[in-house]
Amino acid sequence: MKVILRENVENLGKTGDIVKVSDGYARNYLLPRNLVFLADEQNVAAIEHHKKALAKKRDRETSEAKEIAKKIEQFSVTIARKVGENEKLFGSVTSGDIAEALAKGGYKVDRRQIQLGDPIKQLGVVTVPVKLTTDVVAQVKVWVVQEN
Repeated sequence: MKVILRENVENLGKTGDIVKVSDGYARNYLLPRNLVFLADEQNVAAIEHHKKALAKKRDRETSEAKEIAKKIEQFSVTIARKVGENEKLFGSVTSGDIAEALAKGGYKVDRRQIQLGDPIKQLGVVTVPVKLTTDVVAQVKVWVVQEN
């Protein structure tokens, strides 16, 4: 089934792209979440008309994301946790914890944008990628320190 993307969809495409997906994926996931609409003749003609506006919107979003990325890269996050033997943490530091710390610093980032492979379980400094858009990835330093 051919569909037109209303929003950027991870591993699928950007807003305005016409992509071919399986019928089940479109019916059960994309259409109920209003991420796409069907690529019939009328919708394709309308999207071609709006391509220039979409390109301007993408450029604006990318430039805003680059500015935010510069600010985030200068910001470092400090998270305090209780520590046991051998500097092992009780629990771990997750992407949700990092997103919460960034929010306290004035940066609204969704936890799903934080590309943390495995939770952090040791004290120290870790550089964590934050994917702001498909093209812009910021690197934030996370300091995991011992709680007093």
